[in-house]
Amino acid sequence: MIQYLYYPGCSLEGTAREYDGSTRTLMEALGLEMKEIDQWTCCGASAAETSSFLLALSLSARNIALAEAQNPNAHIVVSCSACYLNLKKVEKKIQDDRDLLRKLNEVLGEEGLRLHRTSKVRHLLDVLVWDFGAERFEQFVKTPLKGLKIAPYYGCQCLRPYTEFDDPEKPKTMECLITAAGSSVWPWDMGAACCGASLMTTKPAVGEVHVKDILAAAKGADAVLTVCPMCQMNLEAHQQKISRSYGIDLSIPVLYLPQFMGLAMNIPVEKLYIDLNLSPVQKVLDRIHDSRSG
Repeated sequence: MIQYLYYPGCSLEGTAREYDGSTRTLMEALGLEMKEIDQWTCCGASAAETSSFLLALSLSARNIALAEAQNPNAHIVVSCSACYLNLKKVEKKIQDDRDLLRKLNEVLGEEGLRLHRTSKVRHLLDVLVWDFGAERFEQFVKTPLKGLKIAPYYGCQCLRPYTEFDDPEKPKTMECLITAAGSSVWPWDMGAACCGASLMTTKPAVGEVHVKDILAAAKGADAVLTVCPMCQMNLEAHQQKISRSYGIDLSIPVLYLPQFMGLAMNIPVEKLYIDLNLSPVQKVLDRIHDSRSG
């Protein structure tokens, strides 16, 4: 039986608390035991590498080493795609680069830690689709979300450059979960398009074009599903501004995948932390309520 250790990451303790809360709620409801890594710290995000490549790798390596000390053969579950990418990068690089492994263990040795290369870094989506599975999830669905058209949005970092569990050009892993919940998949080709990432803060005029294109492609769908806190923030927080800039209503509910799955399982919205979402989620909640009442 696979043992899971959970790495939340910084965003899920701050701006993406609803992702963390709904992830924990969903995993518990599905019966997937997941223990948090003791004393985890920042993975380095996108800033550490500009200062030092070794520092960036060491920060992520420390979290993997902590996990291996806690449970040597556990699978490390990561919800944040940026954190997943950083931890996965270390896992991949130390497989063949013994010199790098030595350097990292030298750094970690100052804290009495060591990389043993026994754990595996997994994205939450990977675990939900390939370990749990859509057929099994369907058995947990209590109130099918019929009539909803859902646009699955994956973003870049859970798919590239490590093609562990899906096609980075034409990803489909969320689709089986959407249909198992009773909804239909919105036909589009923007699931793997970049949301602009940090360009929304450094070069907003450029980033807004990326977000506008994604939201425009989702127009007509009932909701967009995400598996990345940065993608979620970009697609949610700038809807009104971009709608005004382009003279078109691009408002649409944006939900995290665990929130959507939880709704199909009839988990109370407060346990899915949907009140923390920034997009007009009440639209989709009303649709769900109407379908159940009818």
